[in-house]
Amino acid sequence: MSPSITPRIGLLAIRVSSDKQGIDGDSPEAQREQGEAYAAAHNIVITETVILMESASHDAQPMQEVINRCKDKSKGIEVVLIKSIDRFTRGGGDYYSPLKRQLTELGINLVDMYGIIGQQQINTLEHTGFDYYWSKFNPTQKAEFLEAERAKDEMRDIMSRMIGAEIRYTQLGYWMRQQPYGYISEKVDTKNGKRLVLRPHENEAQFMIRLFEMRAAGTFSDQQIADELNRLGFRTRLQIVRDKYDKTKVKKQIGGRQMTAKMVDYYSHKLIYAGVIKEKWTHNEPIKAQFDGLVSVELFNKANGGKLYVEINADNSVTVRRKQPPKHLVNKNMQNPDFAWKKVVVCPKCRNPFIGSASKGKMGVYYPAYHCSKNGHYYRVPKAAFEQTIEDVVKRLQIEPEHLDALLSTIEAKWNEKQARVIADEKKLAERRQELEAQIKAVVDRMKMVTSATVIKHMEEEVVDIEKQMIELDNTSNKSAETVDIKVVLQYARYLAEHLSDIMLHLRNPIRKAAFFGAIFNTVPTYEDLVGGTQKTAQIPGVNELFQVGLDKNPLMVTSRRAESEARHGIYSGYSPYGGRDRFY
Repeated sequence: MSPSITPRIGLLAIRVSSDKQGIDGDSPEAQREQGEAYAAAHNIVITETVILMESASHDAQPMQEVINRCKDKSKGIEVVLIKSIDRFTRGGGDYYSPLKRQLTELGINLVDMYGIIGQQQINTLEHTGFDYYWSKFNPTQKAEFLEAERAKDEMRDIMSRMIGAEIRYTQLGYWMRQQPYGYISEKVDTKNGKRLVLRPHENEAQFMIRLFEMRAAGTFSDQQIADELNRLGFRTRLQIVRDKYDKTKVKKQIGGRQMTAKMVDYYSHKLIYAGVIKEKWTHNEPIKAQFDGLVSVELFNKANGGKLYVEINADNSVTVRRKQPPKHLVNKNMQNPDFAWKKVVVCPKCRNPFIGSASKGKMGVYYPAYHCSKNGHYYRVPKAAFEQTIEDVVKRLQIEPEHLDALLSTIEAKWNEKQARVIADEKKLAERRQELEAQIKAVVDRMKMVTSATVIKHMEEEVVDIEKQMIELDNTSNKSAETVDIKVVLQYARYLAEHLSDIMLHLRNPIRKAAFFGAIFNTVPTYEDLVGGTQKTAQIPGVNELFQVGLDKNPLMVTSRRAESEARHGIYSGYSPYGGRDRFY
C-alpha cells in the first residue's frame, strides 16, 4: 500500500491472549512500537490506542469494544490499525466477517501491518456504468477469510497442546490451577520433568491447620473457630481487579475479609488440604497428589466428623465417602433432648443406633421409647426403663484409683501444651499489631503528599478502621494473657474424677450428659451390654480401662425365656404392643 497524501486519523488496536503477557508488558509494547512505525510510514495519525488482554476465541469478541469506540463520530476515526488478523480475532471467518462489516458500515478501514487486508474495491459492472451489491467485492476477501481460519486452527492447536498437557499432569497428581489459600505453588524436578506442586504458605498455612485442629476437637462451633482465627489475624488474600479490556489499569482491590462460620465449613471440606485432588480434569474422581497436604488424612476425617471420609488404599488410590443420613432423618432433629441416648447406646440385634419415638396407644396416650426395626427385627425399650438402666450404670461408675495419678499427669501435660500454644499465639498477635502500626504509618505518609480533601477523608477513615482493629487485638490479647494456676486446674480435675457419677447425673443438658456417657466407652455399647453388666468391668464390653463399674447388689438382667419376662423389663420384639403409628423425633 502506498502512503496516502492526506493523513488519516487512526486507532491502534492491540490484543494479547493472556493477562501475564499484558501485565509484563512484552507483547503490547512490541505491538505498539510496530504500530507507531507503520502508521508513520503510511500517513496514519494515531490518536488513540486500545490494549485488550483477553482471548479472542470466545463468543464475546474483545474487538467489539474497539468497534464501539469507533461509533463515536466526534473522534473522527478513519482507520483501525492491527498487527495481524489473528490479533483481530481467533474465532475464524464466522467472526471475522461480521466484525469487519461493522467497521465498513461506519466508513472505517481495517488495516493490518502484514498487508493481507486490501482496501481495493472492484465493481464487475464498472464498464456498464452500473453497480449492485453483488457486483462489488474486495479481491483480498478470500485471503482474509483463509487467514482468519488459519488463526483459528492455530489457536486450536495451541490450546489442545497446552490444556491437554495440563489435564494429563493434573491426573498424575500435579497442580495446574491457582494455588488455594494456605499454599504456594513451586516448580520442582520430577520424573515427569519440572512440574508444579503445592507447598505450605509461610503465613497462611498456620490458619488452615488451626482450623482443622479446632474442628477435630469437636468442642468448638464453626463461629468460635472463625472468631479464634480472626483473633490471630486471618484475612483472605488481597486481589487486584483490573479493567476488563485494559489489564494494565487497576480498578480496585478486593479481599482482606475475615473468616466466617460458612467459610470454616467450606474450607474443612476441601480435599486438597488432605493432599487429595478432585476436580473436573480428574473426571471428579479423587487422586493422591504428588505433594503432602497441610493436614493428615486422619485429622481431615476427624474434622469432618464422618460426614466426609477419605481413605488412602494400599495401591495409593483414594476413596472418598460422603455419609448421608437416612431419608427418615433428613428433616428430623438429630440431637433431640427427649431422646439424647440414641447415639451412645446401640441396638443389640444389629448394632445400629436407636430411633426415638412415641407410639400412640388405643386410648390416645403416647408411649415414648427407643426402638430399632432394621433387617427384619423389632427391638423396643420404653424410655423410662432405658434411662433407668443408664442411671444404674452411672451410679456404679468410678475411676480406678491406680489410674488417677496418670490421669492428672496427662492433664498437666495437655495444659502445658496449651500454654505453649497461647505463648505462640501472643507472639503472632504482637506481629499482627506491628503490621497494623506499619499500615497507619504508611497511610499517614501518603496523606502528607495529598491535597484533595476527599482523598484525605478516605485516608482518615482508613486510619480509624485500623485503630479499631488494634483495639480489638489488644482486648483479645489481654483476655488470652489471663491464665489459671495449674494447681487449681488439677484440684478441679481430682474433684471431678472422685465425684464423676454425681456430676454426670446432675447435668441439666441431656445431650451433654449423653456425650459424657459415650466418652466412658472405647466402643459403643449395646443396651443388653448395659443391662447384663454385673460386678466386673469386663461384663460391660468396651468400657475404657480408666473406669470401673462398682459392685451392684441388684443388677439388671435380660432374659429371653419368655416374652412375658421381656415385657417386665420393657423390652419388646416382633411388633409394637401399643399399635398405631409411631411419631418420630
